[in-house]
Amino acid sequence: MKKAVALILAATMLGVMATGCGNDSSSSGSGSGGGAKGANTTVGVCIYKFDDTFMTGVRNNMTSQAKEKNVTLNIVDSQNKQPTQNEQVDTFITKGVNALAVNPVDRTAAESILKKAKEKSLPIVFLNREPEANVMKEYDKTWYVGAKAEQSGTLQGEVIADYFKKNKGADKNGDGKIQYVMLQGEPGHQDATLRTKYSIDAIQKAGLQVDKLGADTAYWDKAKATDLMNNFITSKGIDKIEAVLANNDDMALGAIEALKAHGYNKGDKSKYIPVVGVDATAAGLQAMKEGSMLGTVLNDAANQGKAAVNIAAAAAQGKKIDKDTIGYPITDDKYVWIDYVKVTQDNYQKYMK
Repeated sequence: MKKAVALILAATMLGVMATGCGNDSSSSGSGSGGGAKGANTTVGVCIYKFDDTFMTGVRNNMTSQAKEKNVTLNIVDSQNKQPTQNEQVDTFITKGVNALAVNPVDRTAAESILKKAKEKSLPIVFLNREPEANVMKEYDKTWYVGAKAEQSGTLQGEVIADYFKKNKGADKNGDGKIQYVMLQGEPGHQDATLRTKYSIDAIQKAGLQVDKLGADTAYWDKAKATDLMNNFITSKGIDKIEAVLANNDDMALGAIEALKAHGYNKGDKSKYIPVVGVDATAAGLQAMKEGSMLGTVLNDAANQGKAAVNIAAAAAQGKKIDKDTIGYPITDDKYVWIDYVKVTQDNYQKYMK
């Protein structure tokens, strides 16, 4: 009888120990940034604002990739307000996410966000808005996914240069210069600064001269760009504007709305001003199909979204971040660069869905 009781007690103790071990192995490592596996991996994602067309594409692709990876994403809209984003990061950390993915409202705020992640040894992936290089070096569990803005500006300028070389009549006043207006993104944003500079550099490197009639910011926004373009038309004269360069497709489309209101870019070749954007959004590609927009540059939302999720998931699970684990080449152990692609009338159909 005593032996039977002893055997029962021993079996009970073994059962308790086995149950305890099972719970430990399935732990998500809340807030630790390590040990989370599969469905236990949760990534807190902050997008600077949901109604940005390009970032909507990135966000949708992040969601799709997370399903493929069996990862849970909690995605929030920072509403273009840095204080709101800071609070969202604090909330994610308190809730115990396993990694962060942040599209900063203000790239200069990346350092304070990174420090919060570092205090909790939490992996963090910045995307689309690149922190300063010295900030990226402050923490070994931080990465960046994006594209080189100077490349997009160069390709954009090449589209304009090619057009003017093929269409001598595009130089309406015959002065040998391209009279252009520039619609710029957010002041201080590296993409706006570099696209503006390198697009003009590319035109000049192609052997063409330029004459800037006007440049101002429309904050990446279509409606603001329409207003700005109307101002340019009123102040400069629509007959004097020979080209429009916009730092993104939304602003290019806004400029086209203003041009159409004045009878331009509606199919009459004698009333056409070439407009180029960046992003190759669905609306931008449709405008190219209709003939109202000359060209754009593909900003690869699909691969940026996938790469960000792959890095966050792998880092949360304690894996080494390299091409084998994330599927993308990594530079300086920190950066995944997704190439831009020039989109012209010859190849735009390839990118339409």
